[in-house]
Amino acid sequence: MKKVALLLILAVFVPSLGLAWLAVRSLRDQQIVLERQQYLLLQGVADQLAQGVNEDLTERQAEFAAQVESLRADRDSLQMARQFDAELKTRWPLAEVGFAVTLEGQILNPSPLDGEAPREFYLANSAFLGNRESVEVYWNTPKGTVSLSAAPRQDPAPPAFSKQNALKRAVVPQQAAGGGGEGDSSSRVLVSEAEFRQLVGDSSDGTLARFVDNRLRLMFWHRSPAVPSLVFGAQVSLTGLVAGLAPRLRLSPELSADAAVALLDDGARPLVVAPEGFRPPSWKRPFAATEIGESLPHWEIAVYLRDPEQAGRTARTLTLTLLLLVGVLVSVIGTGGWLVVTDLRRQLKLARQKSDFVSNVSHELKTPLTSIRMFAELLGEDRVTDPARRREFLGIIGTESARLTRLINQVLDFARIERGERTWSFAPVDLRDVVREAVETCRPPLEAAGVVLRLPPMAEPIRVSGDRDALVQVAVNLLSNVEKYAARGGEVVIELGDGAPGPGVHLRVLDRGPGVPAGWEERIFEQFVRADDSLTSGIPGSGLGLTLARQMARAHGGDIHCTRRAGGGTCFTLTLPRQTSRETPGSQDP
Repeated sequence: MKKVALLLILAVFVPSLGLAWLAVRSLRDQQIVLERQQYLLLQGVADQLAQGVNEDLTERQAEFAAQVESLRADRDSLQMARQFDAELKTRWPLAEVGFAVTLEGQILNPSPLDGEAPREFYLANSAFLGNRESVEVYWNTPKGTVSLSAAPRQDPAPPAFSKQNALKRAVVPQQAAGGGGEGDSSSRVLVSEAEFRQLVGDSSDGTLARFVDNRLRLMFWHRSPAVPSLVFGAQVSLTGLVAGLAPRLRLSPELSADAAVALLDDGARPLVVAPEGFRPPSWKRPFAATEIGESLPHWEIAVYLRDPEQAGRTARTLTLTLLLLVGVLVSVIGTGGWLVVTDLRRQLKLARQKSDFVSNVSHELKTPLTSIRMFAELLGEDRVTDPARRREFLGIIGTESARLTRLINQVLDFARIERGERTWSFAPVDLRDVVREAVETCRPPLEAAGVVLRLPPMAEPIRVSGDRDALVQVAVNLLSNVEKYAARGGEVVIELGDGAPGPGVHLRVLDRGPGVPAGWEERIFEQFVRADDSLTSGIPGSGLGLTLARQMARAHGGDIHCTRRAGGGTCFTLTLPRQTSRETPGSQDP
C-alpha cells in the first residue's frame, strides 16, 4: 500500500505541483503581457494617424505647388515673383507670407514695407534666404536630392541617429517598444545647420521648419522646372493647418470607448483632442505616441487610455482567474489522488475480508459436515444400540444439516441480492408466527450452548406486509448471532410489539453476551466484517448474517439497529412498518 501511495505521489502529484508552481510564476508576467499587447495596438494607431498627418502635409504641399504653377502660367515669372506674397494669400488661405528668392540669394518678395507680417518674416529669414547665414532647420526634400557642389563648405545631410546627438522629446510615453529607459524619450527628428541654397540643391519641392523665438515656423517651397533659378515659398499658417488636420484625428468606434487621441505641439500642448473634452492627468505622459517628423518637428500624435487602471484591473482579474484555476486543478488532482488511495485501501480491505470470508465459510462448512459424517458413520455401523442415544445422534445430524443449509442459503441470498436477482413475495404476515418459527429453528442450538430463551406471551396478532421466508431468515440470523456470542448460562429475551423506539412494529432480541465493542454498532452490518478475528477467537461465522438481515429488512421498508444493553450485552431491534388496509399481496423486486 505504501509503495502504491509513493508511486502515485511521485508520478502524479509531484509533477502536478511543479506545473502549478510554473503556472503561478507565469502569472506575474500577465499584466506586462496585456499592457504590451495594448501598447502595440495603440502604438500602431498612433503611427497610422501620424502617417495620415504627413499625407495631409504632402497634399498641402502639392496644393501650394499647383498655386505657384497657376500664378506663373499667365505672366512673366519675374513680374509674378515680385507680387507673389499678395497674390498667394488671396488664392491660398493657408499662406501667412509668400516669398520668392533666387538661388543667388536675392529676395524678390516680400518687402519689409508690405506690412507687419511680411516685415517680421523678412527680418527673421532674410539672412537665411539670402545664403548669408546658416541656421538650424528641419528640412525635407521628398522629390529630389541635395547637391553640395554649390556650397562645399557645409553638409546639410542630417547625421545618423544616436543618443548623444538626439534631442529630448516633449512627451515620454508610458509604454515603449524598447521596454522603457532613456532612449525612449529621445527624439528621432534631428536638426541640421545649413544655408537655404544648400537645402534646395537640385530638388523641386520641399519643406523646412525652424524655430524663431521658440515658435515653430513651417515653410513650403517650390521651384518650377520652367524657371529653375527662382524658388517660391510660403510660411504656412499653423492654425489653418491644424484645423484641416482635425478630421483625420479620429479613432474607430471600437477604440474610442477605451482610448483618446491628441495632436500635441512641441511644448506638449494639445491642439486637437478627440473626443472633445478629454483631459488626462498629464499631457506629457501618453500611453503611446509617435513623432510626426521633420515637417512638424517635435509635434506628436499621442494616444491616452481613458481609464488607465483598466489594463491593470484586467491583468489582475486574469491573474486571479488563472490562480483560481490552478488552485482548482491542483485540488482536483489532490482529491483524485486521495480518492484513488482511498479506493485502493478499500479494495485491499475488501480483498482481505473476502479472503477471511472464504476461510470462515470453509471452516463453517467443515464443522457441520464433520459432525454429520461422524454421527452418520456411528449409526450406520450399528455401534450405538441405545435408542435414546440414537435419537440424540439423529437430532445432532438434523441440527447440523439445518446449520449447513442456513449457511449455504446465506451465501446464495447474498449473491442474488448483490446481482439484483432476489425477488420478494409480499403478503400479509403475522409477525408472531415468524418469531415462533425462528425460535423453534434456533432453540436446539441455543439450548446446546447453554442459553435460556425467553419468549413472553403474544396475544394480539401483529400483522405486517412482507415475504414470510425472508422475515423468518432475518429473525433466525439475529438468534444465530446470539448463539455465537451469548455467554453460557445466559439468557435471550425476545420482545415483540408497537411503540418505542419510533413508529411501526418492533422485534427486539436482547442478550447478556460480551456486547458489541464501542464504535462497531454500524460496522458489524458491513459485508464480511466481524467484530473479532474468527480464526483466533474460535467463534464461527461468515460475516454475512447481519448484512443479509439488514438488507432484507430495508427491502421491507424497515431497518435493523444495534445498541448496547444496560447492564451488559447487546440489543438488536428490527423495525417494520405495520400493514395498512390498502396493501395487497404481490411480488416485488428488491
